[in-house]
Amino acid sequence: MDNNLFKNADDISRRNFVGKLAAGCLGVSALPMMTSTANAQSYVPLRKDAKAKAVIYLYMSGGMSHIDSFDVKPDNSKVRGESSALKSNADGVRVSKFFPNMSKQMKHVVAVNSVTTTQGAHDQGRYFMHTSYQPRGTIVHPYFGSWVNRLAGNVHGTLPPNVMIRPGGTLGAGWMPGKHATLPVDNPKEGVKYSKRHRTVKEDQFDRRITVLDKMNREFQQTYKQRSVREYSDIYKDAVKLMSSKDLDAFDVNKESDKDKKAYGESNFGLGCLLARRLVQKGVRWVEVNLGGWDHHDNIYGRFTDNSRTLDQAMAALIADLSSKGMLDSTLVVLATEFGRTPFINVNKGRDHFPRAFTCLLAGGGVKGGQTYGKTDKDGVGIVENKVKVPDFNATIAHAMGLPLDLKLHSASGRPFQVADKGKPITSIF
Repeated sequence: MDNNLFKNADDISRRNFVGKLAAGCLGVSALPMMTSTANAQSYVPLRKDAKAKAVIYLYMSGGMSHIDSFDVKPDNSKVRGESSALKSNADGVRVSKFFPNMSKQMKHVVAVNSVTTTQGAHDQGRYFMHTSYQPRGTIVHPYFGSWVNRLAGNVHGTLPPNVMIRPGGTLGAGWMPGKHATLPVDNPKEGVKYSKRHRTVKEDQFDRRITVLDKMNREFQQTYKQRSVREYSDIYKDAVKLMSSKDLDAFDVNKESDKDKKAYGESNFGLGCLLARRLVQKGVRWVEVNLGGWDHHDNIYGRFTDNSRTLDQAMAALIADLSSKGMLDSTLVVLATEFGRTPFINVNKGRDHFPRAFTCLLAGGGVKGGQTYGKTDKDGVGIVENKVKVPDFNATIAHAMGLPLDLKLHSASGRPFQVADKGKPITSIF
């Protein structure tokens, strides 16, 4: 054993520490961060009338055009491009021709057509959308799933409450303890990486190594009493618990029927949405599924078509599936992106970044579907009705889950933070 491994505990990175112990002592690679059940933690009481027990958050990385999706301007030839409008099954609600399947699900959906952001660059926009806070050099803020993890806790004894499928960045627990970070799933077809005992390590060898590791951990914690050291040990316990649990099957999307996989589409995003449904069905509270490729500065209709087809099939199938299983009212489906795209098409036949106005969707989770909220002008440039700032949109998600919006938690430096900063929820859509 390398004695240097235990020097300067404050400087040991979480990944380095867990990775070295896993490789050196267990013969396995460590699972990503999970919420520890070993330490008792007091969670806050959720609002009793809140219906959303889980959130499936579909994130469109790159900035999805509102004009070409759910805020169509079919009568305005200056901005509409190739996006003619389809009537939906909700009175007065129209969608772009690129979303024929979603047109049949809009009775469940609230299209929030008046979202606005202060961030016009991708990384900063993603950060703001996921955390409700603008990036700062002095602190890293927790992303929304970590807030859900910390405030609402884990309703399942084994599965993590916070999962990200096809991670699109490095957003994590921020100033919160590492146990509130997300469990990433890179490929929905493969499930959780490193979740099985290495083929060269027999079961009895593995058990002996776990026993030795427990002893080492106890001795180490007596010397180094930092909270982070204790968390590493707890993470191992949870990882081993999941490895030996039948609940790990929840991550196996291949157990779904060919019919269901075909309904969602067998793209990674489609199967990610199907996996998200499996996870919330098992009690996971927050699942994010990412679909990139929306940054269309040129030739937008050469690429938007494929992306919209993937999204349209998967999201419509997800809403229909949740509804048929009686899960939609208790599951909030969110469609979000970091900003919109310019209503006026540029000289390269594309649309550029447009933080001033864009569209996000909410379905299920207690919202009254079949309506739009907010309005942009005839060109889709300015918001003329019910402006929704990013923290307001996130506060609406928190409201659906019953999370306390006014509760302040403090970072290690003593700075107070709230789940959606000072955002005000859109209560009228519930």
